[in-house]
Amino acid sequence: MEAHLYNSGVGKVAWFVRRFGAAELLLKPLRCAFAPLIIPRLAKRNFIFEGQSLPLFYHRYNMTWANERAIEVPIAVEFLRRYAGQRVLEVGNVLPHYIDTEHTVLDKYERGPDILNKDIADFAPVERFDLILSVSTFEHIGFDDEVECENGEKIECAITTCRGLLSSGGQLVLTLPLGYNPALDRMIADGRLGSNRTAFLKRSGHLAWQSVDANVALACAYGRPYPYANAVMIAQFGGLQE
Repeated sequence: MEAHLYNSGVGKVAWFVRRFGAAELLLKPLRCAFAPLIIPRLAKRNFIFEGQSLPLFYHRYNMTWANERAIEVPIAVEFLRRYAGQRVLEVGNVLPHYIDTEHTVLDKYERGPDILNKDIADFAPVERFDLILSVSTFEHIGFDDEVECENGEKIECAITTCRGLLSSGGQLVLTLPLGYNPALDRMIADGRLGSNRTAFLKRSGHLAWQSVDANVALACAYGRPYPYANAVMIAQFGGLQE
């Protein structure tokens, strides 16, 4: 297994402080410790995605109740529902932490049962997929890698690779926290991402998210005024052959 900051103790701490600030070293453990007391007391809230009302998702793992996973997980689950019984690939091991899954999971670094530890660039499956889904993963490409890339080229390559793995009529769906990776934000602002359908959600309260346009979402700061992402893009792509 290739060593990486995601699975090395000292490296992960240094990376965490660099990305999220030293205060989060204290706040994150406190949120996790008190999650069993906090979560049952949280109000049930919904948000609107593509005209559909979805419930916010609260879970102790990775503090979904305190960050963007509260909306990303329900959106991902909605796409799994739409593609039930079809061939699904998840890039980045996220959903198995929260729900029972049957789809293929590809993650270059994270170890775990049934996870394929491969780089998406080297993945050559026999079959194509009807849905490729990735939750809060592509913003790390070329930004949290060993060799960083400031122009977003590695993200573009990963998207192209995924689109090439889609079946006819298949779809690639990415949830992308904004304000985290400057190169990704520039790609989105310049229209270089190449998605054929987009949605943007902005956090307007501790348990409130609302649909906004791209300019409003891209103006949101990461970590302010609420912890972690204050805006998320949901980007959808068709296959290369379409």
